[in-house]
Amino acid sequence: MIPRPALSAVLMLAATLAGCKPPPSDAAVARVSLLAPTSGPSEPLPSPDTTGAVWAGAGTPLRLVYGVPGKPVMIALECLAPGKPEARIKITRHAPADEGASALLALIGNGWIGRFPVDAVQIGPQRLWQGEVPATMPQWEALKPAREATVTVPGAGLVRLNPSPLPMALVSACRGSGQETAGAPVAPADQA
Repeated sequence: MIPRPALSAVLMLAATLAGCKPPPSDAAVARVSLLAPTSGPSEPLPSPDTTGAVWAGAGTPLRLVYGVPGKPVMIALECLAPGKPEARIKITRHAPADEGASALLALIGNGWIGRFPVDAVQIGPQRLWQGEVPATMPQWEALKPAREATVTVPGAGLVRLNPSPLPMALVSACRGSGQETAGAPVAPADQA
């Protein structure tokens, strides 16, 4: 048996050592979470007004832009490597994107839902949402001219796409199964 004074000394030493380092707690995490973030995503944009918006040729073969004539472009579609197995459609949502951001662009219409990866890409002085998707993906059928479709990127608003045969003609030409849209009229939509 340990003598009582020795036991008291050991317990006092243990209590003193325990006081040097406090037990783990969530207090440090709570303090950090109360600090305001130093940076974050930009404020979400409102959905643009698409009244009077049209699809138009962009002066470049197999490229279409969508917007209200005389105002900045909202969406652009471009075929890369037309008629080849690796044919792709580049989709650009002309809305500001944060540096290094990635998202899924949703294309919804005519009974189809496409979710396409897009990244913040520097195009001239602007950083916009852009991605390339195989032209053979069936989700491009959302662009059929039967009804309107929508394009959404988180934080960049919802763009209503008024029905037009031009987008599906571009998709068909890119797949190698239709007429090229190079002869499509160029509307006065800015290409900004």
